Amino acid sequence: MTIADLTYFLELNGSSNKKEETGEVCIANISPLERQKRLRFGIGQFVFTIAILGIMIVVHLNPLWRISLLFLFWAAATGYFQARDKT
Repeated sequence: MTIADLTYFLELNGSSNKKEETGEVCIANISPLERQKRLRFGIGQFVFTIAILGIMIVVHLNPLWRISLLFLFWAAATGYFQARDKT
């Protein structure tokens, strides 16, 4: 490995002495109406999943069946965080 190779890798890691501007720009890529829809979906899905979980607990269903609710919770979280992150 030569010195030229090492300097190339140092520049890739950002260890160069060049000053760079670091500014954060966040441009929402969904409209406010779509964010509202995703937020409603996320909250509605969460409430629906909690209701199903409550029914499973009351009926004394085998706890392994509760794992199936992971996908419903996942969908709720995805809708909520997409609305919050404006993506």
